[in-house]
Amino acid sequence: MKFGLMFINAGPFSQPQMFAHMARTAEECGFESIWVVEHVVVPQGYKSAYPYSPTGKMPGPEEVPINDPLLPLAYAAAITTRIKLATGILILPQRHPLYTAKEVATLDVLSNGRVILGVGSGWLKEEFDALGLDFSARGRVTDEAIQAMRALWREHPSNFHGKHFNFGPVNSFPKPVQKGGVPIHIGGHSAAAVRRAASYGDGFFPAIGEPVKLRELIQMLEAECDKRGRKIAELELSCLGRADSAMLDTCHELGIERLIVTPPGLDQESFKRGCERIANEFIAK
Repeated sequence: MKFGLMFINAGPFSQPQMFAHMARTAEECGFESIWVVEHVVVPQGYKSAYPYSPTGKMPGPEEVPINDPLLPLAYAAAITTRIKLATGILILPQRHPLYTAKEVATLDVLSNGRVILGVGSGWLKEEFDALGLDFSARGRVTDEAIQAMRALWREHPSNFHGKHFNFGPVNSFPKPVQKGGVPIHIGGHSAAAVRRAASYGDGFFPAIGEPVKLRELIQMLEAECDKRGRKIAELELSCLGRADSAMLDTCHELGIERLIVTPPGLDQESFKRGCERIANEFIAK
């Protein structure tokens, strides 16, 4: 079982001292990966329902600082040596794949191949409106962007011709260190996310920890993979949950390989104590 930490670029972790402490402590305690989140803006008084909370609102106030996802991971790459650097998730339809492929490949080179690219299609319509983007097209744009980035990482010269993105032949360098390109993990827990993971994913990350829903999603994913001639074992499965024995039993039962937890403290001392507890009780075993 691999252990990751999520939400590590928001709130107190948006500050350099706390972020550096988090990255170094997580690596020292044996965490396998750290996962950043993304919102370029949070529109005031948004009405869209946040899909990971019964309240329909993101945790914390609308003014909580959320750093750009890729810049903190580059900072973490410079001060760590082993821990993997992941986006959980990057809102892909808000970004052009030419830029995203370049930035992620650069991060993979600078980190010596430690990047996991978690992507999703987004849920906050007001954020898309602020960017002047079509919220209703986000799923189709996401699918094309994934294919376009893979072409940029794997081909020389690179070409892609779709409805939303059309380029080539172009030269895109550097290429990622990881053979075949950076692994792409599909976030979300909708039927569309399951289909996208089965079609395009190297991994699947439903950011939930409820056993019944997880079991349903894994069963759906297996069926969708079968339709496409894939095996579910080809995908690395992750979930979000508490570091406890019951959650680990659920992960083992469902074939989930990575448990991603929220920070176990919001200041340096409590964070370190929490990480050491998880390391001693679970990671070491």
